[in-house]
Amino acid sequence: MAQPIELPSRSISFRPDLRVMVVRWHSHAAFEVVQADYAQMLAAAEEHGISDWLLDVRRRDKIPADLSDWVTHVFYPQATARMAPRRLRMAVLNSPALTEAYTSDPDQRKYVAFVMDPARPFDMNLFEDEGAAMRWLNPLEL
Repeated sequence: MAQPIELPSRSISFRPDLRVMVVRWHSHAAFEVVQADYAQMLAAAEEHGISDWLLDVRRRDKIPADLSDWVTHVFYPQATARMAPRRLRMAVLNSPALTEAYTSDPDQRKYVAFVMDPARPFDMNLFEDEGAAMRWLNPLEL
């Protein structure tokens, strides 16, 4: 069984029984640190061959626009290409405050609409309930 990985801004654990990588953000960090953590997250997913990710961002209270832009236009395309031929599927677990930010902030609305577009080569869905997020990732397993 894969050991959990502790990074400066998040922890990574694996649910091999469900073929899910669970990433839980626990703190804010400088943009460069966050980019490095994303790189390690992708490397761990590749190493374990897991393309279904639960991204728990409930502890974050804000989403910097530069991070949203980078994740949307650089990281997700890179992750999609590197996980191929498996389809990248991400269930994002939000707090109610983050859900509100995604709907009230014009920049965040733009990024969310972009990544949730069914035409993207990856799947993403937003949740406030972890059970619902896991069922979406593995509808036949739970």
